[in-house]
Amino acid sequence: MDPESGRSEAAGSTSDPELQRTVLLDGVDLGAFLGHRDQLLSDLEAQHPGVAFHARDQVLTLRGPAGAVRAAEEVVRETLELARRSGAVTRHDVKEMTRMVHEGNGPGAAQMLSEAIVTVRGHSVRPQTRGQRAYVDAIDRSTIVFGIGPAGTGKTYLAMAKAVQALQRREVAKIILTRPAVEAGERLGYLPGSLEDKIDPYLRPLFDAVGSMMDPDVVPKLLASGTIEVAPLAYMRGRTLNESFVILDEAQNTTPEQMKMFLTRLGYGSKMVVTGDITQVDLPIAASGLRVVNRILRGVEDVDFIELGADDIVRHSLVGRIVDAYSAYEERAHAEREQQRKGDAR
Repeated sequence: MDPESGRSEAAGSTSDPELQRTVLLDGVDLGAFLGHRDQLLSDLEAQHPGVAFHARDQVLTLRGPAGAVRAAEEVVRETLELARRSGAVTRHDVKEMTRMVHEGNGPGAAQMLSEAIVTVRGHSVRPQTRGQRAYVDAIDRSTIVFGIGPAGTGKTYLAMAKAVQALQRREVAKIILTRPAVEAGERLGYLPGSLEDKIDPYLRPLFDAVGSMMDPDVVPKLLASGTIEVAPLAYMRGRTLNESFVILDEAQNTTPEQMKMFLTRLGYGSKMVVTGDITQVDLPIAASGLRVVNRILRGVEDVDFIELGADDIVRHSLVGRIVDAYSAYEERAHAEREQQRKGDAR
């Protein structure tokens, strides 16, 4: 007899008995927690095939195979705790909670993912995956951090949030945002306007990121005073960056010489975060500085390398599948080239 379900199971039976469990949805705004048309329940059912979810008043009932129900219950309780701590949960939170429970990391998942970095206009910016949590912890721990991964993994967004947090806490005196102005299809000389106009398209994503992290009325004043500086990588040459939180974005498009130049700008009381995707190099000839530094500085004290993957993508779920498909294609192409090379060598 199963004490939880009240059903008997025949000896030697491999079928999982049916189980029903309930969870009290207290301590949250029920409408916000369940979402429009109970979207949360649809997301839970998608992640837990065979388990039925039904919410009435403040009670959520789960019914299905015992093992699946127990796992789903743990996901619900951790998701509920995350909502209590952070005020809101997303569809990606349900997916990540399910993955963590499946891998045996469910206990404490809500605490791991609930800590807000900054709050902007009532919206909290926080890591949404274990990889992102490791990335944020590395920024707290080390002076130089490399965040490497595909688009949508929050590399720049979370680094920006940590920079704003450091500025608000007066841990640094300024934020410096930079990226290489690499030509990808159009040459700078053919673009209209002044040099500033030509460079602006390369820096616009950084301006947009600043605007999303702070009050729009405050940003122009901080830019005008130099408290926040957005500039091309070439403008870093010859400087010593003291008491600054420095972010180098799109670092895969640096040359090895540019990467060395940038890293040696580090001054007292400063922190550097370098972000990039080594699968998206736009350099026409030179080797990527991000690839080279990965081999040079791994294991150096106070330098951290965090690699994010498809599981850390928090954009549309299709983005993760696209990244996986491209990775599989590149692995096949590499294997074919190696096979061709060996054939030519015979």
